[in-house]
Amino acid sequence: MAVENLITEHLDIWTSSVKTKSTAGRGRSNKLELVGVKKLRELILELAVRGKLVPQDPNDEPASELLKKIEAEKARLIKEGKIKKQKPLPLISDEEKPFKLPDGWEWVILQDITSKITDGDHKTPPRITSGFKLLSAKNVRDGYVDMDICDFIAEESYIKSRERCLPEEGDLMIVSVGGTIGRSSVVPKDSAFALVRSVALIKPLKISSFYFKYAMDSQLLQESIHARKRGGAQPCLYLSEIGKFPFSLPPLAEQHRIVAKVDELMSLCDQLEAQTENRIQAHQLLVETLLATLTNAKDADELNENWQTISQHFDVLFTTQASIDQLKQTILQLAVMGKLVKQDPSDEPASKLLERIATEKQQLIKDGKIKKQKPLPPITDEEKPFDLPEGWGFERFGNLTSRLGSGSTPRGGQSAYVDKGVIFLRSQNVWNDGLKLDDTAYITDETNEKMYNTQVFPGDVLLNITGASLGRSTIFPEHLNIANVSQHVTIIRLIEQSMGLFVHLGILSPLVQRLVWGRQVGMAIEGLSKKVLELFEFPIPPLAEQHRIVAKVDELMTLCDSLKAHLNQAQTTQLHLTDAIVERAL
Repeated sequence: MAVENLITEHLDIWTSSVKTKSTAGRGRSNKLELVGVKKLRELILELAVRGKLVPQDPNDEPASELLKKIEAEKARLIKEGKIKKQKPLPLISDEEKPFKLPDGWEWVILQDITSKITDGDHKTPPRITSGFKLLSAKNVRDGYVDMDICDFIAEESYIKSRERCLPEEGDLMIVSVGGTIGRSSVVPKDSAFALVRSVALIKPLKISSFYFKYAMDSQLLQESIHARKRGGAQPCLYLSEIGKFPFSLPPLAEQHRIVAKVDELMSLCDQLEAQTENRIQAHQLLVETLLATLTNAKDADELNENWQTISQHFDVLFTTQASIDQLKQTILQLAVMGKLVKQDPSDEPASKLLERIATEKQQLIKDGKIKKQKPLPPITDEEKPFDLPEGWGFERFGNLTSRLGSGSTPRGGQSAYVDKGVIFLRSQNVWNDGLKLDDTAYITDETNEKMYNTQVFPGDVLLNITGASLGRSTIFPEHLNIANVSQHVTIIRLIEQSMGLFVHLGILSPLVQRLVWGRQVGMAIEGLSKKVLELFEFPIPPLAEQHRIVAKVDELMTLCDSLKAHLNQAQTTQLHLTDAIVERAL
């Protein structure tokens, strides 16, 4: 099957095979990785180096003759003193050949077809504000050289560096140190720069630089790179290893045909990618627009009418992780705006509930159970983000609690941790859907008693107040009985504990998350102080309505989770189909 047919006959698979990449922290979002198009690009390169991308021409001069010319050119360069004689490396045995090549092709190692494999200056020259360009790994992009972010060095350093490593048009630069190891680019025409050690320079002889580049991007060469790299957090690729890489060498004429075909097909992939991204963006805008009709509804009746319209098109609207997450956020926003369930005029209004909470708080102060706090200022009309239904009210967060404040670190820090004892919760344990206790620290009963002010009990709401997990929240469950928390987690102990579930979902709503991220303090690390948190304007429904809201949110979140499960299953099927097509093509 021609590769064009392979693309067009399975167009729906390539463009619909996606995978969600989750990112945490400020501006949390789900980004889609276009796995289908990515695999298609990989397949094109794999077909190229296997000799399956373009037809062979028996009139082409075979690669064996090309190798003779390369050897003759090497001998000439050595004789003229332009390159050093390379130490012979073992030939590729039949067992080492990854796959069978077409007639006219040859298996070689990189040293056989290059005049030099070197890298940039190992002793980095001093930088200056302007002068001669010095490139590093950051400049080697995927297929091009980024000259806009260059460092500069003096002429003396530049000349010395280029005595060791002289980048010329057609050479291949490949990142040999760091997280982008294996990324490569061809040195463009009319380029003058020096390199640092993080970039290796490979000088191919009498072969197409762009076939060399495409082969270097193929799975065969990328696997060789990552199999031979050394080091952990800062991996590196030794120059001595690069020359040993296996390389499938076509006739020179076929190399040029392969490059032209790869260019053509990669351009088609670019178009598919752009069309898919445009489709995803248009879909996202449609979802945002329709969900806005829910939050803009004037009451529960209008909301229900709009919901019925949207629910008829669930199969079209909620087809990505991001759209389902948007739906979840809309549900939470409707909950705190009083639009999710109908109001019941027979419910005791929130004002009565807030009066009881204030009375109970005064009693706790009188009994010496909590300290008297400075009165919080009333909420002005300007601070209210939207109008609330009858029977609701805004209240300062601090007025709802008997305890509001962060935990602390035990004396001695991590040295105070023990194998078993009282659970010591940190921000990595606090997630919106519950506590995750895989990575749990423990402290002794004695340490826990000394830290009595930061003990948590069932019903307490926990909120992460620093770092990338700022805003994550959960309720401490009944079955754990007691625990303690670090300074990165705040304890919210409500005076009316039956409000806990509503307060928790309120914290997760866009309304409160905007407050959390908008009013944080601290430059080096995001943080939310008690003084800021207690001033939050929090919407309070009648207690009876709170329970109805929580039940409705649970019902709708179950629906969302069901949608996600079906979507995950469909995405997995698409990925398997993509893999099957690739496997069959090879």
